Amino acid sequence: MKVKEVADLVGISVRTLHHYDEIGLLRPAQTTASGYRLYDDRDLETLQQILFFRELGFPLKKIKQIVGSPGFDRQAALELHRKMLIEKRERLDAMIETVEKTIKHAKGEIEMTNAEKFKGFDFSGGNPYEQEARERWGDAAVDRANAKFADKARQNETGSRMNALYAKLAELRGGSPSSVEAQSAIKEWYDMLNEMGSYPPEAFKGLGQMYVDDPRFTKNIDQFGEGLAVFMRDAMAIFADRNEA
Repeated sequence: MKVKEVADLVGISVRTLHHYDEIGLLRPAQTTASGYRLYDDRDLETLQQILFFRELGFPLKKIKQIVGSPGFDRQAALELHRKMLIEKRERLDAMIETVEKTIKHAKGEIEMTNAEKFKGFDFSGGNPYEQEARERWGDAAVDRANAKFADKARQNETGSRMNALYAKLAELRGGSPSSVEAQSAIKEWYDMLNEMGSYPPEAFKGLGQMYVDDPRFTKNIDQFGEGLAVFMRDAMAIFADRNEA
């Protein structure tokens, strides 16, 4: 298959496939004398693996290390993908329930405890998928960024830190999101989020876009200053583009 055919089949851009080739992540089986990339079934299997890993938050650099490992086992990887995606689905279901309750709470229809407001967020430990990937394929470079919050006091402390950073960013929103001050503050936000979960640059950028696309996020963030959600989205996108592996 030619690169355009693969791009249309999968739903990604031709530029993405070119980039994967350039960084040695997915090199097509053949390249014609005129420079056309030709992908075979094995290449498509590798591409599927890459996209599964991307869905689970692995940056390209780490994916290259894993799928390029001599001990990489595609069947074992598929089993792990299924396991982790099921866990992700369960966590998302819990978070959706939390969002729905929060909407009702905001309307004054129900009361919520502080613990209920954070149901679905996993602060309890590391990512078992990453640990298994490390054990199976020797990928010691896979980052484990899941923080361990032992008690509610730590969660309350985190909430206070987040509010303080929102206020700091609100003061900067009148300037450029690419300024040194804005990027320094948004790095604090990036570091803080990665204490609680795993947010590689691309996921961080996507989260920023959600701040604007979802009016519930926008409303909550803009409580600290009108336009803050848009400012954070732009600053997060700039930070992610500068730090993507």
